[in-house]
Amino acid sequence: MRRAGRELLSLALIDARNHTLHLLSLYEQALGGETLAVPRVAGIDPPVWLAGHIGWFAEWWIGRNTQRAFGEECPVRPTRLAAIEPDADDWWNPAQRAPADRDAPGLPDLAQTKAYLLDTLESTLELLEHAAETDAGLYFYRLALFHEDLRGEQLLVMAQTLGLPLKVELPPAAVTRPPLSLPATPWELGLAEGGFAFAQDRGIERVDVPEFEIDAQPVTWSQYVEFVDDGGYDRPELWRTEGLAWLARQTEGRRGPRHVEQIGAARHGTGGSVLQQQFGRTVRAAGNRSAVHVAWWEADAWARWAGRRLATEVEWEIAAHTAARRGFRWADVHEWTAGTLHPWPGFRADPWSQGGEFDPQPAFGQARVLRGASFATRARLRSPKRRGFALPERDDGFFGFRTCAL
Repeated sequence: MRRAGRELLSLALIDARNHTLHLLSLYEQALGGETLAVPRVAGIDPPVWLAGHIGWFAEWWIGRNTQRAFGEECPVRPTRLAAIEPDADDWWNPAQRAPADRDAPGLPDLAQTKAYLLDTLESTLELLEHAAETDAGLYFYRLALFHEDLRGEQLLVMAQTLGLPLKVELPPAAVTRPPLSLPATPWELGLAEGGFAFAQDRGIERVDVPEFEIDAQPVTWSQYVEFVDDGGYDRPELWRTEGLAWLARQTEGRRGPRHVEQIGAARHGTGGSVLQQQFGRTVRAAGNRSAVHVAWWEADAWARWAGRRLATEVEWEIAAHTAARRGFRWADVHEWTAGTLHPWPGFRADPWSQGGEFDPQPAFGQARVLRGASFATRARLRSPKRRGFALPERDDGFFGFRTCAL
């Protein structure tokens, strides 16, 4: 999809919009009405506002952008036309509508928002028919597609955070396999010019990687329970100074990842018991399912407890590319890796991310890199080359981890 042409992009944009509308219908069922009113929680956007923002984003960068044909060379502030909806910027531009005001009276309701989503999709598809079949000509159409996919996963993360009973089908637990040994190899990280890429993926870094042993799958609940049973949360020697400070800030003495209600001792060879909130329901998590909603500090402490270390992003990428037939499994959870986010040689900011929510530049040297994908990630976003990132205290996303031998 990074290199998708007009015909494939058209189908994908329709699919993405249908998925957004489907997620809104799940919210309607869960909340029992069309207002979709949700509690005010830090980091949570009202779902109706977020849906309107998806349509606004596509129109902002495509329908209203007179310089869209320049692609990545487009100015950060191009000349823009008027919006389909005269109040669109006041309603859905995050630079003008502060998070605290995104559920204010007078904003469009669900029916109006759905109509706007259909209008903007129609406009986007009409313009796509006449776009140049080049990377520059199709850049903003690919961007709008991937942006909508990212927001779709955000809607599912929000529902989990709020405990909404969305009818979401989770993948079955898989068989666990022993760690894999991989030979030393030179490797090239990053994406060169050509096709769409997020800013943090652009550039090339060449690395010589020694032989290493890596888990075949992310750390499971059974493995995580052993850490808890062994007093992992009460052993300062397992935690970095910043991790201990983060742990001290958590309420009610945190003793497990977010959304865990009970995490019990291993009994009768079962690998322990985990009761976790999943979309508003308390369920018993299968022992061989990947541990999820783990902060980076917890992942790092677990690895130290186990006498292992978090995988680096280059080790993760090598295994994803070369060891799939040997049992390397990914796409259950986004996976924390050892290093901090940094730009690769050749990095350059793109016009849409600069100063926005997905701008990696303020996160360089602070955020940790996430690799892989989760069950909530659309298939076209699942790439072993893609880098996610988040601050190490984040645990709201579908985050897990895997380790390597020391």
